Amino acid sequence: MVEEAPLRTSKHGLVADVRGWFVVNAREARWRDAGPFGAFCDFEGKKPFLELGINISVLRPGDAMARYHRENAQEDFLVVSGSCVLIVEGEERDLRAWDFFHSPPGTEHVIVAGDEGAVVVAIGARGRGKGGVVYLVSEAAARYGASVERETTKSKDAYAGLPAWRRVTYEDGWLPDL
Repeated sequence: MVEEAPLRTSKHGLVADVRGWFVVNAREARWRDAGPFGAFCDFEGKKPFLELGINISVLRPGDAMARYHRENAQEDFLVVSGSCVLIVEGEERDLRAWDFFHSPPGTEHVIVAGDEGAVVVAIGARGRGKGGVVYLVSEAAARYGASVERETTKSKDAYAGLPAWRRVTYEDGWLPDL
């Protein structure tokens, strides 16, 4: 039998620190402010999820979800509200609410919020291992400020010079009422 993981009230919201099942409302969970990469809730505590990562990203107009990259693991994205530009394999594609993007391992991609901002749910497989993420130079992504200047496998290099992500509490209005 799998036990329920107790939720702890942290400075920035509810979090589960041990393995087990739990239920938490995203508005009550702990969030991160990622500066030009929006704000996101990852639902994880001290123990990261073993098989899948999931987060909800709230992007202001022009915010990118990440740097242009490819991974050796599957990722999937669902635009819940707003609009985005998907840059995939160097090509631009417009996304709107309820569009779903499936990214098999090795697919080059990044998502950037459109003029009204966006809320995007992201799910990704874990266990990437060595060389799991490669940040790539892309002319298309550079037009949106989402490209690295030099290819790298190190996230610290890909995000160098940007403010460190910080834990925050949910702000009213980030998530739409559906």
